[in-house]
Amino acid sequence: MWPDRRLIALFKIEVPIVQAPMAGAMDWELAASVAEAGALGSLPCAMLNAAQIREQMAKIRAHTKKAINLNFFCHRPPVLNNAREARWRERLAPYYRELGIDPAAPIPSSNRTAFDAAMCDVVEETKPEVVSFHFGLPEPKLVDRLKAGGFLVMGSATTASEARWLEAHGVDAVIAQGNEAGGHRGIFLSDDIATQAGTFALVPQIVNSVKVPIIAAGAITDARGIAAAFALGAAGVQIGTAYLWCPEAKISAPHRAALSSARDDGTALTNLMTGRPARGIVNRLMRDIGPMSDVAPEFPLAAGALAPLRVKAEAQGSGDFSPMWAGQAASLGRAMPAGQLTKTLAAEALEKMRALAGSSAG
Repeated sequence: MWPDRRLIALFKIEVPIVQAPMAGAMDWELAASVAEAGALGSLPCAMLNAAQIREQMAKIRAHTKKAINLNFFCHRPPVLNNAREARWRERLAPYYRELGIDPAAPIPSSNRTAFDAAMCDVVEETKPEVVSFHFGLPEPKLVDRLKAGGFLVMGSATTASEARWLEAHGVDAVIAQGNEAGGHRGIFLSDDIATQAGTFALVPQIVNSVKVPIIAAGAITDARGIAAAFALGAAGVQIGTAYLWCPEAKISAPHRAALSSARDDGTALTNLMTGRPARGIVNRLMRDIGPMSDVAPEFPLAAGALAPLRVKAEAQGSGDFSPMWAGQAASLGRAMPAGQLTKTLAAEALEKMRALAGSSAG
């Protein structure tokens, strides 16, 4: 038995694991496989339009009737800054020339959709069991709509203050995102990433700060991490990087190769890929410019000028300009189907907790 069953009861799932929504790295297949295995499958919607979300949800429902989470971003639309964007293009121009791309070519769109009334319509139509948010929450009237519709709501917190804010604004569970986590930081009450706590320090402080169930996230890749999260007071875990190892993950060949040789000191927080801090495997661009730079335009505009470089480099087997998101424990991942991984992690975690309880009793 799991020592805390609040999340299992809340989401009506079999194991207290949430598969992290990883925009650009997965689709319906991974979410459906995880859900069918008994955990909470998540579909990232920030890079999808309404029609695509409907299509993805239809495919999920054709494969499983179990609980699904739709995840959205809540960022403010960027303020265009022609001078800053021109500096970014100028900084990238040598790479364009190196790869034989016209530096003056039009920049592709780098849109990330923020949750709005139209997306709320899609949620009400597709009826996921859970809706989660990154970078805070949408405006209160949209949260009220979701709650009135019977949808459970989650939000990501990177500090205890953010967790208290989320609880005060109506979430049913808080994802405590430690500094070790791969992908975008969910930070929204501040922009100071230098003060962000790691999972081991963050989770118990958030547990002490709010009454809703806490889901620990950040470099939880194996049974030891899951057991540690429960020891810290979490009611469940959110796992992302471990699922990138699965065949269902839609990551590039360079990204998959980088995971196979990942190291504990091989990731860094960077704003170069999108304009917001996110943890990924260090690549050439991060080494050349430095992982954090004022030259990068506001989120999500930085991704536009990088897109042609990424496409050309990945075609040559290189991740030099790609966002290869990963947490600090990426090297602990194992390549197996997502459903099998979900069941394996759950079984191993229960065994680990039983062993720890036995040794403590002895």
